[in-house]
Order: sequence, then structure tokens, then C-alpha cells
Amino acid sequence: MSTITVIVSQEIKDVCPHFVGACIEATVTNSPYSDALWTEIDALCAKYRSSLTTESLKDLTSIAATRRIYKLCGKDPSRYRPASEALIRRVLQGKELYQLNTLVDLVNLASIAYGYSIGGFDADKFEGDTLTLGIGREGEPYEGIGRGMLNIQGLPVYRDAIGGVGTPTSDNERTKITPSTHHLVVLINGYDGDEQRVRENAEYIQDLLRKYCNSDGGTYHIYR
Repeated sequence: MSTITVIVSQEIKDVCPHFVGACIEATVTNSPYSDALWTEIDALCAKYRSSLTTESLKDLTSIAATRRIYKLCGKDPSRYRPASEALIRRVLQGKELYQLNTLVDLVNLASIAYGYSIGGFDADKFEGDTLTLGIGREGEPYEGIGRGMLNIQGLPVYRDAIGGVGTPTSDNERTKITPSTHHLVVLINGYDGDEQRVRENAEYIQDLLRKYCNSDGGTYHIYR
């Protein structure tokens, strides 16, 4: 299993000099559904419904920081919502979360739990072993998962050797997790600069992988 290198471009550093990210890389076994995982998801959703509103969730530091970076990069965060905010909003509106497969559901739980927008990828579909975090350009082609062609101009975007693979709004169809995914990479976007909390989120994901994906949790590294 190759080791993925993540580079933060100068254009991101210019708008968010305190950015800190985490890259978790693990060998996993996916499954269609985990009842025990969904027990955890449902418990957290119930907690949020009793403690948050669709307005107050914007004040969560991880979400507020991501929204602020969207604006600095030139994107409207209310039109192109960060995935973490969109997931929690869905919960607070009384809607059910989408159930896809264990790995995707697990990444969604980790995103909801900490408020960071988190990308989950089948790393065997990457071109090359380096990802670079930059800002989307005008006319840059990008097919969001279940969203068709997405205008990523002004969105933070991770690119491999041939193009974009992930944004905080939507990951790319080309590198998405499937039932046959075995080489997993998860990227946590800490636009609030809170390294301790980003590390806690990474370790939480490792723990979930051990419990639900027949994995030793893999390894993670911090990048900035």
C-alpha cells in the first residue's frame, strides 16, 4: 500500500495560514450495512436534535471556519454548503441520513461528530501518490458524487495528478468509495487550525475502522 503525500498550496495558506489537516490511510473491508454503526449514528443524531438548531450549528467553530474560508476563496457557503454542515442540517430538519455503505456511513458519522468536512476516497483510484490542496478554477471539470458536473471555482479542492478528487462540498465520482474499496484514504479539513481536535477526529476514525471495517486503523499524519 503506497503512502499518500498531501501538499497545501500557497493559495490556501494565503487565505488560511492556520489550516491543519489529517490524512488517515488504512486497509479496510467494506460492507453494505452495519447495524452497530447505525446505532451510534442514531444516538448522535438524537443528541443533536435536542441541543442544536439550523442557526446555532453555524456557530460551531469547525463549521464557522469552513464557511469563512469559502467566502475568502470566493464561494457562497449557503449555496455550496460544506458537507458537515449539510449533514447536520439534514438531521436537524428531521430527515434521515442517506445510508450508502459502511465506509461512507462511517465517514459521515465522523464528520457529524466533529463538524469537519471530511473526504473519504478509494486511494487505488488516485493518479499518483500526491494530493495537493488548492482552489478551484473557472471551468475546471469536476463531477461531484450524485451531483453531476459541479462548479468548483472558488472551492478548496484536492487534486491528484490528473485533476480534482475532493472538495468540502462533494467528493469526485472518479475516486469515490465503493463496496470493493480496500485502500482507504480519509482527509480531515481543519480550517479552524485546531490541531488537537483534528487529531482527536483522526483517532476517532481509526477507532471506527477497527470496530466496523476489519481494520487495524491504519496510520495518520498531520499536514499543513
